[in-house]
Amino acid sequence: MTGQKTQNNSTACVGLFDIITANRQRSRRLNTRLFRQLTVALLRDCLGLTTCKLGVYLVSASRITRLNKTFLHHDGPTDVIAFDYCAKPGQTVHVALSDETAQPDIWGDVFICVDEAVRQARRFNTTWQAELVRYLVHGVLHLLGYDDQTSPTRRTMKMLEDKLLHKLAALYPLDELSRTARSKT
Repeated sequence: MTGQKTQNNSTACVGLFDIITANRQRSRRLNTRLFRQLTVALLRDCLGLTTCKLGVYLVSASRITRLNKTFLHHDGPTDVIAFDYCAKPGQTVHVALSDETAQPDIWGDVFICVDEAVRQARRFNTTWQAELVRYLVHGVLHLLGYDDQTSPTRRTMKMLEDKLLHKLAALYPLDELSRTARSKT
């Protein structure tokens, strides 16, 4: 995860949560404060996680296309790409997380294509904001080990995705993601 701070970045340290949300696209205005709140609610309230080191980057179609080609060897844009930095069985990751010796429940980066959310929202007759949150949920589920490579695992993942999206939509007004948060004076 990058430690760069720009005007469009939001960082939250909530308990043992280290979360960076960064808006790196310009096609849609986005309330990054609300997006960060949704991210924390997903991890803590919906999934019950206790430790997390996560970067969530909202990017353009050109950026996700480059990531897709470089890391997954696929041509064209995609909706979301997740990079999992947690050790898998048989692997060892040697990283010190401050004074903690245990790995977080989630440790990774999620890149979400806002342009793809807008395009797919039209296709599925939903809002681009709801589609954006769906991609957040989808990426986090991948970091938790969920897989969508076969029909049965894809069905399982989609059902959980729908359930989590509905929970988040009940907690937060997703349409307000397109509104810029007002600064307090």
